[in-house]
Amino acid sequence: MKEFLCDFAAADLSAIVSPPYRAKQIFQWVYQRYATNFNEISTLPKELRAALNDRFTLEAVTIAAKQNSADGSVKYLFRLADNHAIEAVLLLMREEQIDEDENVAKQAQYTICVSTQVGCKIGCAFCMTAKGGFTRNLSAGEIVAQVLLIKRDRQMPPEKGLNVVYMGMGEPLDNLDNVAKAIAILSDESGLGISPRRQTLSTSGISPKIVALGKMKLGVLLAISLHAVDDRTRQTLMPINKAYNIESIIAAVKAFPIDLRKRVMFEYLMIKGVNDSIDCAKKLVKLLSGLRAKVNLIAFNPHEAAVFESPDRVAVESFQRFLLDRGLLCVVRKSRGLDIDAACGQLRERLGEQARAL
Repeated sequence: MKEFLCDFAAADLSAIVSPPYRAKQIFQWVYQRYATNFNEISTLPKELRAALNDRFTLEAVTIAAKQNSADGSVKYLFRLADNHAIEAVLLLMREEQIDEDENVAKQAQYTICVSTQVGCKIGCAFCMTAKGGFTRNLSAGEIVAQVLLIKRDRQMPPEKGLNVVYMGMGEPLDNLDNVAKAIAILSDESGLGISPRRQTLSTSGISPKIVALGKMKLGVLLAISLHAVDDRTRQTLMPINKAYNIESIIAAVKAFPIDLRKRVMFEYLMIKGVNDSIDCAKKLVKLLSGLRAKVNLIAFNPHEAAVFESPDRVAVESFQRFLLDRGLLCVVRKSRGLDIDAACGQLRERLGEQARAL
């Protein structure tokens, strides 16, 4: 079986190809010029192209399906070499703005939400991915390829900046070594050149691995999927809280190195009648006191198997206002892709066995 080129950092590749500078050329052609096979890399000698074709593949991940939302979001279903399926989402965060002279005043801004595992072990009660169970970790290359294929599919200029969030299917810290390598590959200037400061790792709160991530000093931003302010409620929503409770998570966050210009993000999924009260807001303010924190409020996005409901708009606005009035930075994350299967696992689950055996 051929090795997947995207699993290799430039340093790994330079130890294989000769002379070593060829590794940079390969990276530039694959990640910036979107080459789909080695024969396209005209700057390489014919013999090297043949050797690369014999050893490597660029097709271990392919686009199997897409759904386009009216708000500009695109949900991607990817097929892996072993026929398993994963998802990623391209989110249009800001549309391109044209000035009165018909020049581009502001570029469009995009975020790509990538998966790190086939399925997930965490079993959150509100998440569609949990329904399919856990299959395996993704390799570093399978994570990187999600970004590459989306950029290539949209024909984004190589210099086009975007943000990457490890917030799709799976728990990134359960696959820390491969995620760390993917972060390094994505940030390589000879490739996609996505600075670690534009990459955010979201975790359900595996406290020891938050500490381990911090010690790696990768420079990525940290997001905590909190979703509740007391252990009893959080354990109902997220069984992992039995092993790593809120107190342990906050302690790990306090030890995490953060650029003074940045903040730790706390994701708070608002569910009607569960965690959307002002009493919960009061407890959240107390819980995050003393931290450089930012709270992202997310209204629950219902799916067919959901037992929860979306909160009322007034409840979300009141919750946000309470936090802001007490000095806690808080934004309401706009729900996107409501007209498609945008929530993690929805498209994969809806296609069922067809998606898992494409």
